[in-house]
Amino acid sequence: MRIGVLGTSWPYRGGLAAFNERLSRQFIAEGNEVEIFTFTLQYPDFLFPGKTQYSESAEPSDLRISRTMNSIGPVSWFKTARAIEEAGIELLVIKFWIPLMAPCLGTIARLARRKGIKVVSILDNVIPHEPHFWDKWLIRYFTGSADRFIAMSDSVKADCLRFLPKNRQDCVSLSPHPLYDNFGEAMDKVSARKELGLPTDKTILLFFGFIRDYKGLDLLMKAYAEAIGNESGVKDKEDLLLVVAGEFYNNGEQYMQLEKTLGLEGKIAWHTNFIPDERVRMYFSAADLIVQPYKSATQSGVTQIAYHFEKPMLVTNVGGLAEIVPDGRVGYVCDVDEHSVAHAIEQFASIDKSKRAELFGENIRKEKQKYAWSRMTEVIYGQ
Repeated sequence: MRIGVLGTSWPYRGGLAAFNERLSRQFIAEGNEVEIFTFTLQYPDFLFPGKTQYSESAEPSDLRISRTMNSIGPVSWFKTARAIEEAGIELLVIKFWIPLMAPCLGTIARLARRKGIKVVSILDNVIPHEPHFWDKWLIRYFTGSADRFIAMSDSVKADCLRFLPKNRQDCVSLSPHPLYDNFGEAMDKVSARKELGLPTDKTILLFFGFIRDYKGLDLLMKAYAEAIGNESGVKDKEDLLLVVAGEFYNNGEQYMQLEKTLGLEGKIAWHTNFIPDERVRMYFSAADLIVQPYKSATQSGVTQIAYHFEKPMLVTNVGGLAEIVPDGRVGYVCDVDEHSVAHAIEQFASIDKSKRAELFGENIRKEKQKYAWSRMTEVIYGQ
């Protein structure tokens, strides 16, 4: 089959690009011809919260990527739809993540469907983490644009169904976020820590990814301070180290001020530049526990990186996170509360280091089998 993937890809960076490129490779491995149609302009600079939208990595040599669409340029939407038709695309797959992209992606999808091309959308989110009053109109426009939808968590499926008429309620399928297995194999923990300039003898808690308010770094910092400050908390206070790895997507100064207020200077390792793909494995190999204290969520690519590197996780009970992190088996599910998170940190720190792999490792290896990319493509094909 000739398959088109519409959305973020190289030269853009981040989880959306990683997902679309990895999905495309899976399609190719299954015998399909694939072309990715990505942006000439994704976000105007004034709307982008990070330092740069662009990847420093070389263009993938194994993927066909066409830069055709400007997210705010309607003329390009028609040109992209024409390019999709001329490429003989039979199935168009769209990764949808934010209502502001609905006019662009939704219009291209509608034009493609008029030409008899099947359109399937994989939903990162339906309702955004940081909502606006115009969202519902944009979401409704997009949900009227595709033949079928794939949600990666129950909460996203429920959100999508809210925007579909009764006669279309059966067009939403569920398939969990596949493993991010494209960052290479795990490294030796000591070697990874030396590469990153981290101590080799501590228990490392890793907060990874773009730093936005809804991801709860402030909650984690308060929980961490509680865990190492209370008499009843972590016994060996000096054994724990919190590593924050990722670029600030909001005001970073608030976290620096909170660090001072909580007396955590020197107790957090800040690696707050964008983490390129080739360095992701270093951080996950160096970590003991991956911590995601989100205040709201749907699902998370960070969880699927943790599964790939077989690391236990701490997540909050929001969105679909608890669905894929069985409490007590592959990690901890906490309330969105600093005391609950602190208690879980204390529990993990109390486990003898030599027994952590025994306690979580086999369960993680079993659980990760659910998240093969072939399972996602089966749902896309409609099998």
